[in-house]
Amino acid sequence: MIGYYVHHQGSGHLNRARTVAAHCPVPVTGLSTLPEPQDWPWPGLWVRLPRDDDGDSSGFGDVTAGGRLHWAPVGHAGLRGRMALIARWIEEASPRLLMSDVSVEVALLARLLGTPVAVAAMRGERTDPPHRMAYDLAGLLIAPWPAALPEPGWPAHWTAKTVHTGAFSRFDDRPRPARAPGRTDRSLTDLSRTDRSSTPRRVLLLMGSGGTDVSPGEVKAARAATPGWEWTTLGGPDGGWSADPWPALCAADVVVTHAGQNALAECAAARRPAVVVPQERPFGEQAATARALTRGRLAVVVPHWPPAESWPALLEQAHDRGGDRWSLWAPGDGATRAATALTDAAGEATGAGPPPTGRAAGAGAAEDAGAVRDTGAAGDASEVRGTGAVRDPGAVGNSGAVRDTGAP
Repeated sequence: MIGYYVHHQGSGHLNRARTVAAHCPVPVTGLSTLPEPQDWPWPGLWVRLPRDDDGDSSGFGDVTAGGRLHWAPVGHAGLRGRMALIARWIEEASPRLLMSDVSVEVALLARLLGTPVAVAAMRGERTDPPHRMAYDLAGLLIAPWPAALPEPGWPAHWTAKTVHTGAFSRFDDRPRPARAPGRTDRSLTDLSRTDRSSTPRRVLLLMGSGGTDVSPGEVKAARAATPGWEWTTLGGPDGGWSADPWPALCAADVVVTHAGQNALAECAAARRPAVVVPQERPFGEQAATARALTRGRLAVVVPHWPPAESWPALLEQAHDRGGDRWSLWAPGDGATRAATALTDAAGEATGAGPPPTGRAAGAGAAEDAGAVRDTGAAGDASEVRGTGAVRDPGAVGNSGAVRDTGAP
């Protein structure tokens, strides 16, 4: 059994967890504030955690414990309940490994309980005391970017235990649909600008669900300044939503996106030309990712949302560059590499060799491990059943974007 903690902010952590779990040959139990997704690869193996960020923030006290943690509000019942549930699950399931994506506090708790830990590495400034502790105590770091574009300044002992998987997404194994007649990747490159303006090309703007720095007025101005392009927006307060953005990604002549790991991985899987506008994030994560994209010449990168008059040239530049170099960023087998690394680490940590494989074996392992089920109030884990999951520990509120609760 492998435990997989899934941070609830945005959608990237959950998408990544689902993708990795689908490639794991051993049972994977998700632990998250989020509800179990319908397509979780190991149905029923999910621990629903209470929130740790609701209530009156004036009573939270020193949430960083003197700068040693990221999020530990004082006296918060949700924090106490979620940590108790995780500890109880570890006690009952005896996981061989816990993957944290991402929470310093969960990684620390698991290791204090004697469970080996893997951590999803993040770009940006991660040398603050909480990050150093999490990366130091981890037995394995999973870096979803290529080794050819490392994060500068990492200490040698972090690099030594890092598996660089390359970026990966839920779309890596999905065929790209054929481009419509007259819309091949370079079909309009050699046309005159007059001819281009008579054949509108498509821009897909990905806004993301983890917050945005771009106003609707700025998007409207960019549309107006590029009459030869048709804009579609997914995400954000004014954009559409699609459970399956793959067709829109593949149909786009240029994708305009923030520098979140999940959005870039999906753009890379589609091999689409891109303009990347990093957004403000804790620890400079997106800015650091944008610098790596620039080093690899993978996309047109601008530090902030450009003025309207800059967009015609930016879209032309991205279109002319094309998307073929995305293969460096996302080779297509990153989820398999991550799942293999986690499975190997789980076996090596116990000295027992690789865990048993196959879903039939996994079902038995889950039953044998025991679990907390139907706990009612958070932390009141009184009933033990052989299901491998904790079910709905009390009411859980809206799991949308929140404060930086345990952000890496």
